[in-house]
Amino acid sequence: MLHCGRSFLCVHACVVCVCVCVAFLDGSVCSGESPPSCRCRLWDGLVRHVVLIQQTVRSLARSESSSAERQTGRGRRVEVDRKGVKWTNCVSKCVCVFPSSLVFHVSICCSFCPMGSSSSRLFGTLAQSLNSPPLAQPDLYPEENPDEDLDQGLAEIDPDQLLRECEEALQSRPARPHRDLVLPSGLAPCRQKHNPSIRIMQWNILAQALGEGKDGFVRCPLDALNWQERKYLILEEILTYRPDILCLQEVDHYYDTFQPILASLGYQGTFLAKPWSPCLDVEQNNGPDGCALFYRRSRFSLQSTAHLRLSAMMLPTNQVAIVQTLCCRLTGQRLCVAVTHLKARSGWERLRSAQGADLLQSLRSITSRCGSRGDSEGTVPLVVCGDFNAEPSEDVYRRFSSSPLGLNSAYKLLSSDGQTEPAYTTWKIRPSGESCSTLDYIWYSRDALSVDCLLNIPSEEQIGPDRLPSYHYPSDHLSLLCDISFREEPHRLM
Repeated sequence: MLHCGRSFLCVHACVVCVCVCVAFLDGSVCSGESPPSCRCRLWDGLVRHVVLIQQTVRSLARSESSSAERQTGRGRRVEVDRKGVKWTNCVSKCVCVFPSSLVFHVSICCSFCPMGSSSSRLFGTLAQSLNSPPLAQPDLYPEENPDEDLDQGLAEIDPDQLLRECEEALQSRPARPHRDLVLPSGLAPCRQKHNPSIRIMQWNILAQALGEGKDGFVRCPLDALNWQERKYLILEEILTYRPDILCLQEVDHYYDTFQPILASLGYQGTFLAKPWSPCLDVEQNNGPDGCALFYRRSRFSLQSTAHLRLSAMMLPTNQVAIVQTLCCRLTGQRLCVAVTHLKARSGWERLRSAQGADLLQSLRSITSRCGSRGDSEGTVPLVVCGDFNAEPSEDVYRRFSSSPLGLNSAYKLLSSDGQTEPAYTTWKIRPSGESCSTLDYIWYSRDALSVDCLLNIPSEEQIGPDRLPSYHYPSDHLSLLCDISFREEPHRLM
Protein backbone atom coordinates (compact mmCIF):
# COMPACT_ATOMS: atom_id res chain seq x y z
CA MET A 1 0.00 0.00 0.00
CA LEU A 2 2.77 2.40 0.93
CA HIS A 3 4.63 1.63 -2.30
CA CYS A 4 1.52 2.37 -4.37
CA GLY A 5 0.94 5.56 -2.41
CA ARG A 6 4.46 6.75 -3.11
CA SER A 7 4.09 6.02 -6.81
CA PHE A 8 0.78 7.89 -6.88
CA LEU A 9 2.42 10.84 -5.14
CA CYS A 10 5.36 10.92 -7.56
CA VAL A 11 3.05 10.96 -10.60
CA HIS A 12 1.03 13.90 -9.32
CA ALA A 13 4.16 15.72 -8.16
CA CYS A 14 5.54 15.48 -11.68
CA VAL A 15 2.27 16.84 -13.07
CA VAL A 16 2.47 19.80 -10.67
CA CYS A 17 6.06 20.53 -11.71
CA VAL A 18 5.14 20.40 -15.41
CA CYS A 19 2.10 22.64 -14.88
CA VAL A 20 4.07 25.27 -13.00
CA CYS A 21 7.02 25.18 -15.41
CA VAL A 22 4.75 25.52 -18.45
CA ALA A 23 2.83 28.31 -16.75
CA PHE A 24 6.05 30.18 -16.04
CA LEU A 25 7.35 29.73 -19.57
CA ASP A 26 4.00 30.69 -21.03
CA GLY A 27 3.93 33.83 -18.90
CA SER A 28 0.47 32.94 -17.64
CA VAL A 29 1.37 33.15 -13.97
CA CYS A 30 1.77 36.80 -13.05
CA SER A 31 3.75 37.69 -9.96
CA GLY A 32 1.62 38.82 -7.07
CA GLU A 33 -1.70 38.54 -8.92
CA SER A 34 -4.59 36.17 -8.45
CA PRO A 35 -5.07 33.33 -10.97
CA PRO A 36 -8.24 34.80 -12.55
CA SER A 37 -6.51 38.09 -13.32
CA CYS A 38 -3.63 36.17 -14.87
CA ARG A 39 -6.04 33.91 -16.81
CA CYS A 40 -3.82 30.95 -16.04
CA ARG A 41 -5.09 28.08 -18.17
CA LEU A 42 -3.24 25.52 -16.08
CA TRP A 43 -4.28 26.78 -12.67
CA ASP A 44 -7.29 24.49 -12.18
CA GLY A 45 -5.24 21.43 -13.03
CA LEU A 46 -2.41 22.58 -10.80
CA VAL A 47 -4.67 23.07 -7.79
CA ARG A 48 -6.35 19.70 -8.37
CA HIS A 49 -3.04 17.85 -8.36
CA VAL A 50 -1.76 19.82 -5.37
CA VAL A 51 -4.83 18.76 -3.39
CA LEU A 52 -4.27 15.13 -4.39
CA ILE A 53 -0.64 15.38 -3.26
CA GLN A 54 -1.71 16.84 0.07
CA GLN A 55 -4.24 14.06 0.65
CA THR A 56 -1.71 11.38 -0.28
CA VAL A 57 0.98 12.87 1.97
CA ARG A 58 -1.39 12.84 4.92
CA SER A 59 -2.49 9.28 4.18
CA LEU A 60 1.09 8.03 3.90
CA ALA A 61 2.07 9.87 7.06
CA ARG A 62 -0.76 8.19 8.96
CA SER A 63 0.16 4.78 7.55
CA GLU A 64 3.86 5.05 8.34
CA SER A 65 3.14 6.60 11.73
CA SER A 66 0.91 3.65 12.63
CA SER A 67 3.56 1.22 11.40
CA ALA A 68 6.30 2.91 13.40
CA GLU A 69 4.17 3.03 16.54
CA ARG A 70 3.49 -0.69 16.22
CA GLN A 71 7.24 -1.28 16.07
CA THR A 72 8.24 1.06 18.89
CA GLY A 73 5.11 0.69 20.99
CA ARG A 74 4.75 4.42 21.53
CA GLY A 75 5.21 7.82 19.91
CA ARG A 76 7.86 10.28 20.97
CA ARG A 77 6.93 13.32 23.01
CA VAL A 78 8.65 16.65 23.19
CA GLU A 79 8.06 19.20 25.92
CA VAL A 80 8.90 22.84 25.30
CA ASP A 81 9.26 25.50 27.95
CA ARG A 82 7.54 28.90 27.85
CA LYS A 83 10.33 31.02 26.41
CA GLY A 84 12.54 28.50 24.71
CA VAL A 85 12.22 26.49 21.56
CA LYS A 86 13.32 22.86 21.55
CA TRP A 87 14.13 20.77 18.49
CA THR A 88 14.22 16.99 18.30
CA ASN A 89 14.89 14.40 15.62
CA CYS A 90 12.03 12.23 14.41
CA VAL A 91 12.43 8.58 13.46
CA SER A 92 13.48 9.60 9.95
CA LYS A 93 15.87 12.29 11.29
CA CYS A 94 13.63 15.13 10.23
CA VAL A 95 13.64 18.02 12.68
CA CYS A 96 10.39 19.44 14.03
CA VAL A 97 9.98 22.84 15.65
CA PHE A 98 7.46 23.60 18.39
CA PRO A 99 7.22 27.27 19.43
CA SER A 100 4.91 27.06 22.45
CA SER A 101 4.63 25.62 25.94
CA LEU A 102 2.47 22.66 24.97
CA VAL A 103 3.41 18.99 24.78
CA PHE A 104 3.27 17.52 21.30
CA HIS A 105 3.47 14.09 19.75
CA VAL A 106 6.16 14.13 17.09
CA SER A 107 4.74 12.83 13.84
CA ILE A 108 6.98 10.90 11.52
CA CYS A 109 8.12 12.80 8.42
CA CYS A 110 9.32 10.70 5.52
CA SER A 111 10.70 11.38 2.09
CA PHE A 112 7.96 10.04 -0.14
CA CYS A 113 9.44 10.75 -3.53
CA PRO A 114 12.88 10.03 -5.00
CA MET A 115 12.98 13.44 -6.67
CA GLY A 116 15.54 14.72 -4.19
CA SER A 117 15.43 16.69 -0.96
CA SER A 118 17.06 19.91 -2.13
CA SER A 119 15.13 22.94 -0.90
CA SER A 120 15.90 24.63 -4.22
CA ARG A 121 13.64 22.22 -6.12
CA LEU A 122 10.10 23.18 -6.90
CA PHE A 123 8.60 19.92 -5.62
CA GLY A 124 10.46 20.23 -2.34
CA THR A 125 9.15 23.76 -1.83
CA LEU A 126 5.55 22.81 -2.62
CA ALA A 127 5.62 19.64 -0.54
CA GLN A 128 7.06 21.44 2.46
CA SER A 129 4.41 24.15 2.25
CA LEU A 130 1.60 21.63 1.91
CA ASN A 131 2.80 19.19 4.55
CA SER A 132 3.77 21.81 7.14
CA PRO A 133 1.32 22.87 9.85
CA PRO A 134 -0.27 26.26 9.15
CA LEU A 135 1.40 29.24 10.72
CA ALA A 136 -0.55 31.21 13.25
CA GLN A 137 -1.35 34.44 11.45
CA PRO A 138 -0.97 37.40 13.81
CA ASP A 139 -3.17 40.44 13.58
CA LEU A 140 -1.46 42.80 11.16
CA TYR A 141 -2.96 45.84 12.83
CA PRO A 142 -3.40 45.19 16.55
CA GLU A 143 -5.16 47.92 18.46
CA GLU A 144 -2.51 47.75 21.13
CA ASN A 145 0.87 46.10 20.95
CA PRO A 146 3.00 47.34 23.86
CA ASP A 147 6.64 46.47 24.32
CA GLU A 148 7.02 42.88 25.43
CA ASP A 149 8.36 42.14 28.89
CA LEU A 150 10.73 39.36 27.79
CA ASP A 151 13.70 41.71 27.51
CA GLN A 152 12.85 43.74 30.58
CA GLY A 153 14.51 43.27 33.95
CA LEU A 154 17.91 42.28 32.57
CA ALA A 155 20.87 44.11 34.05
CA GLU A 156 22.26 46.46 31.42
CA ILE A 157 25.94 46.12 30.58
CA ASP A 158 28.40 48.74 29.42
CA PRO A 159 28.79 48.51 25.62
CA ASP A 160 32.37 49.79 25.82
CA GLN A 161 33.27 47.02 28.24
CA LEU A 162 31.65 44.39 26.03
CA LEU A 163 33.49 45.77 23.00
CA ARG A 164 36.79 45.43 24.86
CA GLU A 165 35.90 41.84 25.73
CA CYS A 166 35.23 41.14 22.06
CA GLU A 167 38.58 42.62 21.09
CA GLU A 168 40.36 40.51 23.71
CA ALA A 169 38.63 37.34 22.50
CA LEU A 170 39.71 38.13 18.92
CA GLN A 171 43.37 38.91 19.60
CA SER A 172 44.52 35.93 17.54
CA ARG A 173 42.58 37.11 14.48
CA PRO A 174 43.38 39.92 12.05
CA ALA A 175 41.43 43.15 12.47
CA ARG A 176 38.19 43.70 10.62
CA PRO A 177 38.38 45.92 7.52
CA HIS A 178 38.33 49.60 8.44
CA ARG A 179 35.27 51.38 7.09
CA ASP A 180 34.40 55.07 7.21
CA LEU A 181 31.10 56.86 7.49
CA VAL A 182 30.81 59.06 4.40
CA LEU A 183 28.38 61.70 3.23
CA PRO A 184 26.07 60.97 0.30
CA SER A 185 27.23 62.47 -2.96
CA GLY A 186 26.63 66.22 -3.10
CA LEU A 187 25.33 66.52 0.46
CA ALA A 188 26.78 68.93 3.02
CA PRO A 189 26.95 67.82 6.67
CA CYS A 190 23.97 68.95 8.71
CA ARG A 191 23.14 68.15 12.32
CA GLN A 192 19.95 69.24 14.02
CA LYS A 193 19.56 68.82 17.76
CA HIS A 194 15.77 68.67 17.60
CA ASN A 195 15.84 66.04 14.83
CA PRO A 196 18.85 63.77 15.41
CA SER A 197 19.71 61.03 12.96
CA ILE A 198 18.50 57.45 13.32
CA ARG A 199 21.21 54.87 12.67
CA ILE A 200 20.06 51.73 10.85
CA MET A 201 22.11 48.59 10.22
CA GLN A 202 21.21 45.86 7.72
CA TRP A 203 23.16 42.59 7.80
CA ASN A 204 22.90 38.98 6.73
CA ILE A 205 25.14 37.53 9.43
CA LEU A 206 25.37 33.99 7.92
CA ALA A 207 23.60 31.23 9.81
CA GLN A 208 26.09 29.15 11.75
CA ALA A 209 24.63 25.84 10.56
CA LEU A 210 24.77 26.93 6.92
CA GLY A 211 28.28 28.29 7.18
CA GLU A 212 29.65 25.08 8.67
CA GLY A 213 27.43 22.54 6.98
CA LYS A 214 25.96 23.69 3.66
CA ASP A 215 27.32 26.82 2.00
CA GLY A 216 30.68 25.37 0.96
CA PHE A 217 33.02 28.37 1.27
CA VAL A 218 36.01 26.59 -0.23
CA ARG A 219 38.56 29.31 0.57
CA CYS A 220 37.41 29.84 4.15
CA PRO A 221 39.05 27.57 6.76
CA LEU A 222 36.50 25.77 8.89
CA ASP A 223 38.22 27.10 11.99
CA ALA A 224 37.38 30.65 10.88
CA LEU A 225 33.69 29.74 11.23
CA ASN A 226 34.04 28.51 14.81
CA TRP A 227 31.01 30.00 16.60
CA GLN A 228 32.88 30.60 19.85
CA GLU A 229 34.95 33.25 18.06
CA ARG A 230 32.75 34.20 15.13
CA LYS A 231 30.01 35.46 17.45
CA TYR A 232 32.49 37.97 18.88
CA LEU A 233 33.24 39.25 15.37
CA ILE A 234 29.52 39.81 14.77
CA LEU A 235 29.05 41.54 18.11
CA GLU A 236 32.16 43.65 17.53
CA GLU A 237 30.72 44.95 14.27
CA ILE A 238 27.41 45.83 15.96
CA LEU A 239 29.08 47.44 18.98
CA THR A 240 31.44 49.48 16.80
CA TYR A 241 28.59 51.30 15.06
CA ARG A 242 25.82 50.94 17.69
CA PRO A 243 22.74 51.26 15.50
CA ASP A 244 19.40 52.47 16.80
CA ILE A 245 17.66 49.87 14.60
CA LEU A 246 19.25 46.55 13.69
CA CYS A 247 17.87 44.28 10.93
CA LEU A 248 19.41 40.81 10.65
CA GLN A 249 18.94 37.77 8.42
CA GLU A 250 20.09 34.14 8.79
CA VAL A 251 19.88 34.35 12.57
CA ASP A 252 20.04 30.87 14.11
CA HIS A 253 21.40 31.90 17.53
CA TYR A 254 18.68 34.35 18.53
CA TYR A 255 17.56 32.92 21.87
CA ASP A 256 20.95 31.87 23.21
CA THR A 257 23.08 34.79 21.97
CA PHE A 258 21.58 37.85 20.32
CA GLN A 259 18.37 38.26 22.29
CA PRO A 260 19.94 38.17 25.78
CA ILE A 261 23.08 40.12 24.86
CA LEU A 262 21.33 42.87 22.91
CA ALA A 263 18.60 43.09 25.55
CA SER A 264 21.28 43.82 28.13
CA LEU A 265 22.53 46.56 25.80
CA GLY A 266 19.13 48.25 25.80
CA TYR A 267 17.56 46.72 22.68
CA GLN A 268 14.11 45.22 22.21
CA GLY A 269 14.06 42.33 19.75
CA THR A 270 11.70 40.11 17.81
CA PHE A 271 12.45 37.02 15.74
CA LEU A 272 10.63 35.13 13.00
CA ALA A 273 11.98 31.78 11.80
CA LYS A 274 11.58 30.37 8.31
CA PRO A 275 8.86 27.70 8.25
CA TRP A 276 11.30 25.19 6.74
CA SER A 277 14.78 26.43 7.50
CA PRO A 278 17.64 24.71 5.64
CA CYS A 279 19.55 24.83 8.93
CA LEU A 280 17.39 21.96 10.15
CA ASP A 281 19.00 19.68 7.56
CA VAL A 282 22.39 20.13 9.24
CA GLU A 283 23.31 17.79 12.07
CA GLN A 284 23.78 19.41 15.49
CA ASN A 285 22.01 22.56 14.32
CA ASN A 286 20.89 25.25 16.72
CA GLY A 287 17.38 25.49 15.33
CA PRO A 288 15.90 27.31 12.34
CA ASP A 289 17.30 30.53 10.96
CA GLY A 290 15.16 33.57 10.35
CA CYS A 291 14.90 37.35 10.47
CA ALA A 292 15.40 39.45 13.59
CA LEU A 293 14.62 43.10 14.23
CA PHE A 294 16.01 45.07 17.19
CA TYR A 295 15.42 48.68 18.20
CA ARG A 296 16.87 50.76 21.01
CA ARG A 297 14.30 51.06 23.80
CA SER A 298 15.58 54.46 24.89
CA ARG A 299 14.93 55.85 21.40
CA PHE A 300 11.68 54.17 20.34
CA SER A 301 8.46 52.75 21.68
CA LEU A 302 6.65 49.97 19.84
CA GLN A 303 3.28 50.71 18.24
CA SER A 304 2.57 47.49 16.33
CA THR A 305 4.19 44.35 14.95
CA ALA A 306 3.33 42.17 11.96
CA HIS A 307 4.91 38.79 11.25
CA LEU A 308 4.46 37.93 7.57
CA ARG A 309 4.91 34.71 5.64
CA LEU A 310 5.44 35.85 2.07
CA SER A 311 3.27 34.35 -0.66
CA ALA A 312 3.63 33.78 -4.38
CA MET A 313 0.75 32.85 -6.67
CA MET A 314 -1.48 32.57 -3.59
CA LEU A 315 0.78 29.88 -2.13
CA PRO A 316 2.78 30.46 1.08
CA THR A 317 6.54 30.33 0.59
CA ASN A 318 9.46 29.66 2.91
CA GLN A 319 10.41 33.34 3.23
CA VAL A 320 9.24 35.71 5.96
CA ALA A 321 9.27 39.37 6.97
CA ILE A 322 8.91 41.35 10.19
CA VAL A 323 7.24 44.76 10.11
CA GLN A 324 7.20 47.05 13.14
CA THR A 325 5.79 50.54 13.56
CA LEU A 326 7.89 52.54 16.02
CA CYS A 327 7.37 55.90 17.66
CA CYS A 328 10.42 58.10 18.17
CA ARG A 329 10.56 59.21 21.80
CA LEU A 330 12.42 62.41 20.87
CA THR A 331 10.15 63.74 18.13
CA GLY A 332 6.92 61.75 18.51
CA GLN A 333 7.11 60.81 14.83
CA ARG A 334 6.36 57.32 13.61
CA LEU A 335 8.61 55.10 11.54
CA CYS A 336 7.71 51.76 9.96
CA VAL A 337 10.63 49.32 9.68
CA ALA A 338 10.63 46.01 7.80
CA VAL A 339 13.22 43.26 7.51
CA THR A 340 13.08 40.37 5.04
CA HIS A 341 15.13 37.71 3.27
CA LEU A 342 13.92 36.66 -0.17
CA LYS A 343 14.43 33.34 -1.96
CA ALA A 344 18.05 32.59 -2.91
CA ARG A 345 19.64 31.07 -6.02
CA SER A 346 19.47 31.86 -9.71
CA GLY A 347 16.44 30.58 -11.56
CA TRP A 348 14.05 31.85 -8.90
CA GLU A 349 13.72 35.41 -10.19
CA ARG A 350 9.96 35.13 -10.73
CA LEU A 351 9.42 33.82 -7.23
CA ARG A 352 11.44 36.69 -5.74
CA SER A 353 9.40 39.15 -7.78
CA ALA A 354 6.16 37.64 -6.48
CA GLN A 355 7.45 37.71 -2.91
CA GLY A 356 8.44 41.35 -3.33
CA ALA A 357 5.00 42.20 -4.69
CA ASP A 358 3.35 40.49 -1.73
CA LEU A 359 5.57 42.34 0.73
CA LEU A 360 4.94 45.71 -0.94
CA GLN A 361 1.20 45.14 -0.80
CA SER A 362 1.40 44.37 2.93
CA LEU A 363 3.62 47.39 3.58
CA ARG A 364 1.26 49.69 1.73
CA SER A 365 -1.64 48.47 3.87
CA ILE A 366 0.31 48.74 7.11
CA THR A 367 1.72 52.22 6.51
CA SER A 368 -1.60 53.65 5.31
CA ARG A 369 -3.55 52.05 8.17
CA CYS A 370 -1.08 53.27 10.79
CA GLY A 371 -0.97 56.70 9.14
CA SER A 372 -4.73 57.05 9.32
CA ARG A 373 -4.45 56.87 13.09
CA GLY A 374 -2.90 60.27 13.44
CA ASP A 375 -0.10 61.08 11.00
CA SER A 376 -0.97 64.21 9.06
CA GLU A 377 0.53 62.95 5.81
CA GLY A 378 -1.68 59.85 5.78
CA THR A 379 1.17 57.32 5.63
CA VAL A 380 4.05 56.46 7.93
CA PRO A 381 7.64 56.84 6.63
CA LEU A 382 9.09 53.46 5.76
CA VAL A 383 12.48 51.72 5.89
CA VAL A 384 12.86 48.25 4.36
CA CYS A 385 16.06 46.30 5.00
CA GLY A 386 16.90 42.93 3.59
CA ASP A 387 18.92 40.42 1.70
CA PHE A 388 16.87 40.38 -1.49
CA ASN A 389 19.12 37.83 -3.23
CA ALA A 390 18.52 39.95 -6.32
CA GLU A 391 20.80 42.11 -8.44
CA PRO A 392 19.56 45.58 -9.46
CA SER A 393 18.70 44.15 -12.88
CA GLU A 394 15.99 41.88 -11.45
CA ASP A 395 12.28 42.56 -11.55
CA VAL A 396 11.90 42.63 -7.76
CA TYR A 397 14.38 45.53 -7.59
CA ARG A 398 12.38 47.43 -10.21
CA ARG A 399 9.20 46.76 -8.24
CA PHE A 400 10.64 48.42 -5.15
CA SER A 401 12.23 51.35 -6.98
CA SER A 402 8.98 52.14 -8.83
CA SER A 403 6.59 51.37 -5.97
CA PRO A 404 3.83 53.87 -5.08
CA LEU A 405 5.43 53.88 -1.62
CA GLY A 406 8.12 56.18 -3.04
CA LEU A 407 11.16 54.14 -2.01
CA ASN A 408 14.79 54.83 -2.82
CA SER A 409 17.84 52.64 -2.22
CA ALA A 410 20.14 54.36 0.27
CA TYR A 411 23.40 52.92 -1.05
CA LYS A 412 22.87 54.39 -4.50
CA LEU A 413 23.79 57.69 -2.85
CA LEU A 414 27.41 56.53 -2.52
CA SER A 415 27.82 56.78 -6.29
CA SER A 416 28.79 60.01 -8.02
CA ASP A 417 25.49 60.18 -9.90
CA GLY A 418 23.38 58.97 -6.97
CA GLN A 419 21.78 56.34 -9.21
CA THR A 420 24.19 53.39 -9.12
CA GLU A 421 24.34 50.61 -6.55
CA PRO A 422 27.69 49.48 -5.12
CA ALA A 423 29.63 46.90 -7.12
CA TYR A 424 29.05 44.29 -4.42
CA THR A 425 27.56 43.64 -1.00
CA THR A 426 28.62 39.97 -0.95
CA TRP A 427 31.75 38.29 -2.29
CA LYS A 428 32.36 34.58 -1.84
CA ILE A 429 34.00 31.55 -3.42
CA ARG A 430 32.04 28.32 -3.59
CA PRO A 431 32.68 25.04 -5.46
CA SER A 432 30.65 26.48 -8.35
CA GLY A 433 32.98 29.47 -8.61
CA GLU A 434 33.46 33.03 -7.41
CA SER A 435 30.42 35.24 -6.85
CA CYS A 436 30.59 39.02 -6.46
CA SER A 437 27.11 40.53 -6.29
CA THR A 438 24.92 43.31 -4.94
CA LEU A 439 22.06 41.61 -3.11
CA ASP A 440 21.48 43.65 0.07
CA TYR A 441 19.57 46.92 0.34
CA ILE A 442 18.24 49.60 2.66
CA TRP A 443 15.14 51.17 1.11
CA TYR A 444 13.66 54.36 2.57
CA SER A 445 10.78 56.78 1.89
CA ARG A 446 12.56 59.43 -0.16
CA ASP A 447 9.91 62.13 0.38
CA ALA A 448 9.75 61.76 4.16
CA LEU A 449 13.30 60.71 5.10
CA SER A 450 16.78 61.87 4.17
CA VAL A 451 20.08 59.98 4.31
CA ASP A 452 22.73 61.84 6.30
CA CYS A 453 25.66 59.42 5.95
CA LEU A 454 26.51 55.84 4.98
CA LEU A 455 29.13 53.24 5.89
CA ASN A 456 31.36 52.77 2.87
CA ILE A 457 32.04 49.45 1.16
CA PRO A 458 35.49 47.90 1.82
CA SER A 459 37.82 47.56 -1.14
CA GLU A 460 38.85 44.31 -2.82
CA GLU A 461 42.23 44.59 -1.12
CA GLN A 462 40.58 44.92 2.30
CA ILE A 463 38.37 41.91 1.66
CA GLY A 464 41.36 39.79 0.66
CA PRO A 465 42.00 37.09 -1.95
CA ASP A 466 40.02 34.41 -0.08
CA ARG A 467 36.95 36.68 -0.08
CA LEU A 468 34.20 36.24 2.54
CA PRO A 469 33.74 34.92 5.16
CA SER A 470 37.24 34.85 6.60
CA TYR A 471 39.21 35.12 9.81
CA HIS A 472 38.71 38.89 9.78
CA TYR A 473 35.06 39.06 8.70
CA PRO A 474 32.29 36.78 10.02
CA SER A 475 29.82 36.68 7.12
CA ASP A 476 29.73 36.34 3.35
CA HIS A 477 27.59 39.51 3.29
CA LEU A 478 28.80 42.98 4.24
CA SER A 479 26.87 44.98 6.77
CA LEU A 480 25.12 48.09 5.46
CA LEU A 481 24.60 51.11 7.68
CA CYS A 482 23.17 54.58 7.22
CA ASP A 483 22.00 57.52 9.32
CA ILE A 484 18.58 58.83 8.33
CA SER A 485 16.45 61.68 9.64
CA PHE A 486 12.91 62.91 9.18
CA ARG A 487 12.56 65.61 6.55
CA GLU A 488 11.26 68.96 7.70
CA GLU A 489 9.89 69.54 4.20
CA PRO A 490 8.61 66.07 3.29
CA HIS A 491 7.74 66.89 -0.34
CA ARG A 492 11.14 68.23 -1.32
CA LEU A 493 13.17 65.54 -3.05
CA MET A 494 16.83 65.06 -2.20
